[in-house]
Amino acid sequence: QVQLVESGGGLVQAGDSLRLSCAASGRTKSNYIMGWFRQAPGKEREFAAAIRWAGGSTYYADSVKGRFTISRDNAKNTVYLQIHNLKPEDTAVYYCAADRTTVLHTTPRAYDYWGQGTQVTVSS
Repeated sequence: QVQLVESGGGLVQAGDSLRLSCAASGRTKSNYIMGWFRQAPGKEREFAAAIRWAGGSTYYADSVKGRFTISRDNAKNTVYLQIHNLKPEDTAVYYCAADRTTVLHTTPRAYDYWGQGTQVTVSS
C-alpha cells in the first residue's frame, strides 16, 4: 500500500503563486508515475501534470503548460506542484495520485493510489 498526503492549498488571490506538496509513504516504487489532478465543483476530475520517480520526466496537460511545474524530491519522497499566476478557474481540489505502471496515463481510473486532496481557492 502507498499513502499520499497533500498539503499547501489555501485561499489566494489571482496572480499569486502556490506550491502544493504530496508526501508519499509505504510501498513506494521507483518506477511509479506520480500525477496531479484537479476537480472543480460540478466538473470531472482532470489531469494536470505527472512525473516519473525514476528519471524525472514530466508531462503536462495543455491547459496548464507554462504555469504549472511538477517536480520531485526523492530523498523526501515528496512530489510538488508549483502553480504560477493563479486564476479563478484554477479553483479546485487538487489530488496527488500514484500509478504503478510505467506507462503515462492521464485518466484518473488508471491511477492506483490517491491522496485526500487539498483545496485551492483563487479569488479575483
